[in-house]
Amino acid sequence: MPATPAPFMRGDRAFLGHPAGLGWLSFCELWERFSYYGMQTLLVLYLSNYLFLPENIGQVAGIHALRSAIENVTGPRSTQQLASIVFGLYAGLVYLTPIFGGLLADRLLGRTKTVVLGASLMALGHFLMAFEVFFLLALACLLLGVGCFKGNIAAQVGALYAPGDQRRASAFQIFMLAVQIAVILAPIVCGTLGEKVGWHWGFGAAGVGMVIGLFVYLAGRGWLPPETPRGANKAAEAEPRVPMSSRDKARFLLLVCLIPVLMLTIVGNQQFQNAFPLWSQKHMDMVLMGFEVPVTWLQAIDAFFSTATMLASLAFWRWWATKRREPDEVTKMALGALLAASAPALLVIASQMIAGTEQKVSIAWTMGYAFLNDLGFANILPVGLALYSRAAPRRMEGMFIGIYYLHLFIGNTFVGWLAGFLNEMSGTQFWALHAGLVAAAGVLLLAVKLVFGKVLEPEAQPAA
Repeated sequence: MPATPAPFMRGDRAFLGHPAGLGWLSFCELWERFSYYGMQTLLVLYLSNYLFLPENIGQVAGIHALRSAIENVTGPRSTQQLASIVFGLYAGLVYLTPIFGGLLADRLLGRTKTVVLGASLMALGHFLMAFEVFFLLALACLLLGVGCFKGNIAAQVGALYAPGDQRRASAFQIFMLAVQIAVILAPIVCGTLGEKVGWHWGFGAAGVGMVIGLFVYLAGRGWLPPETPRGANKAAEAEPRVPMSSRDKARFLLLVCLIPVLMLTIVGNQQFQNAFPLWSQKHMDMVLMGFEVPVTWLQAIDAFFSTATMLASLAFWRWWATKRREPDEVTKMALGALLAASAPALLVIASQMIAGTEQKVSIAWTMGYAFLNDLGFANILPVGLALYSRAAPRRMEGMFIGIYYLHLFIGNTFVGWLAGFLNEMSGTQFWALHAGLVAAAGVLLLAVKLVFGKVLEPEAQPAA
């Protein structure tokens, strides 16, 4: 398919005041995230309620070796605990492989070919989920595909803008807004098919979404930043490399050291896909006006609030910028973490009610959790993407985006382990632990701003 003959221009404002390429990348990401979240919405329920049950787990090729490796570290795991750990490992590794995908694009294939390879592997992985024996192979294809796709498409968003362009942060929020739309659609479509028709129907719908995303990406190539000519990299390697300045090195070290702190900011958010649906099955009244709401639809509630709070955050900071100076990225993330900590704190109250009345709580608690969490999270993940994209040394953008995603690898793996305490702690203790971890991250980010804020300040751009 030939590229659309459209010139790429950084000054373009054709899409909501941004370059047209942002629209194509956002629409492609929407379908990729539809496929990813469609599969993820079903995964922990599929494993806990079906595939990892004693009578079914033996069908999965290689599962005994994986279970032995996990239990050598953790000790014996129940069906729920094994499901949560495997879910956490998958959800975490999804954010580790982009480091290698960034290197593959930067050093060998270029971003376009790497994104196409990633989308193809992801589609294959989703379709393989229809065969229980190939479950681990399907996860491997999905992990490799996301690694090739995710960091490189985000890096292309950053490449749409000049270093001093103030539209960059809002561009990543618009890009993330496409993700939120996908997360509304995915649980309704894939979740309903998976829970009401058959697990494999849900996974198949996710695969179709990924194929659509691939065609969208190919159609929009003309509006994307051009690839570096094949001979340019060799010529650049022949030139003497400009060493990193002391400021660059300090910024690099600080951003790497921030990864464990950022990991704590996401604990409450990521548990929404792991422990929360399992907790809801037991403790939440899912019947609404005589209709039993599928557990997967809780993810759609979360996505709806996530979309609304992302829009509200964009509008708020635009209004704020007209009145006073907009805070830097680290301050925004700190405020977001402190606000997000109130979401699991809300479930502490719900758990105390359950313990006191021995009755299930209303589905409305999901709305409260989602609203508070998403209002905070709107100022964490997309703002962090903007920070790492801006601060990346030249010609290291893809790898730096991959480094940023490390906090999601560590965080999801950590969340999978924490979810194992769901049946060992009281609900009050379980959710209070999560609230404390997220709040601690907010306090640490404020400390980083106070002590190291100048290191991360953008460099002054020469006058045009």
